[in-house]
Amino acid sequence: MARRRKRKSRRRQEGRRILEHVPQYSIESGEDKPVTAARKFIQTEKIAPPALLLVKRNEHTTDRYFWAEKGLFGAQYVEENHFLFPSLKVLEPSPGQEVLALAAR
Repeated sequence: MARRRKRKSRRRQEGRRILEHVPQYSIESGEDKPVTAARKFIQTEKIAPPALLLVKRNEHTTDRYFWAEKGLFGAQYVEENHFLFPSLKVLEPSPGQEVLALAAR
């Protein structure tokens, strides 16, 4: 039997596009849990929000976190609910800009 493709959420795709414009930091978790490693990295490097942290847990798994004014969040949650984060509102393209981009093609 053929498998059906998973439906891609437009809201999540839009959130992913917005997160592409946020600075990214790649780190390894080492002995710490991924969240602890991310928090320690933020504190030692004095990273200002917004930022996306890619924490490599092992050779196969990478956890993604979003550092916002409100705290540290899972990147998937932020992709789905990007409208709740004021720091991402500045990065959102206005509808007029999107039309111009389509007209330029």
